[in-house]
Amino acid sequence: MPIDWTPFVEIIRPRKRFLLTTHVRPDGDGLGSMLALADVLRGQGKTARLVVASTLPPRYDFLDPDRRVRRFELPGDDYRDAEAVIVLDTGAWGQLGDFGTFLRSLTVPKVVIDHHLTQDDLGAVRLVDVTAEATGRLVFEAAAALDAPLPASAAHALFVALAMDTGWFRHSNTTPATFILAAHLQEVGARPTEAYVELFERNTIGRLKLTGLVLQRLRQVHGGRTAFTEIRRGDYEATGAAPQDSEDLVNYTRGLEGVEVGLFFMEQPRGGVKVSFRSRARIDVARIAETFGGGGHRLASGATLPDPLEDARTRVLAAVAAALDAPA
Repeated sequence: MPIDWTPFVEIIRPRKRFLLTTHVRPDGDGLGSMLALADVLRGQGKTARLVVASTLPPRYDFLDPDRRVRRFELPGDDYRDAEAVIVLDTGAWGQLGDFGTFLRSLTVPKVVIDHHLTQDDLGAVRLVDVTAEATGRLVFEAAAALDAPLPASAAHALFVALAMDTGWFRHSNTTPATFILAAHLQEVGARPTEAYVELFERNTIGRLKLTGLVLQRLRQVHGGRTAFTEIRRGDYEATGAAPQDSEDLVNYTRGLEGVEVGLFFMEQPRGGVKVSFRSRARIDVARIAETFGGGGHRLASGATLPDPLEDARTRVLAAVAAALDAPA
């Protein structure tokens, strides 16, 4: 259902100072959307500060050569002069890290721009369209609602958002409208070939070694209908990789013939296990993720469990088995 952008315009027009954020462990959609919206707001004579409550992935450095996105740390007093906060590509407290604590303390207007089904009450105006293939599309719509021109840098960032959340236009969320928007963004200034080289042809030896380890641990269960693999706490040091190098590796689990659900378990440095869920089509993995306090999309979701790796794996595999065995 199309979004009514009137509340967004009413918040933006009279204000000058904005604080933008996205989820921890940001991806191309979260970062691209945030950077693009910042450029749009600045083109309207406003200021936009950008923060994320986690380490920023070097993979996306090319989108932010001036290092405008800062790592957020509590208490965050430097950001209390913001007149409004815009949260992009998530509407869940659990995805905001320490920024969530800061957000709860603010009384200024808050806006969520997102395309995920799972939403918490952040005390914000929610501009959510779960049919959108990427939050980047919604930022494009927001700029149009403001009657704001799209700078070339914003078009490039939005192309990355669109391309990454559709698996470079391979996933089932890709529609004819996706290609129309991609073509428009290229006309405005997006550089697809350059983006692809930066994202996929700039691997470190550490990431490639980590990929090899993940593939070595790949297993199939439930009669071949589920595939899973994992990263253990010491793997990053052993391979010379960084946690951000794990992005996209879950896709190997779903890429096996006959697999309906792919799972990727990642031990976290401070304890617990992050789980990425992928579904071929029939199984709604968002519903499974929600039982563990997570959520996301029907075919791609995530959750973080407090359990040790072995226990988390056992619990999640049992939940997936139950979903596979349930009547269609």
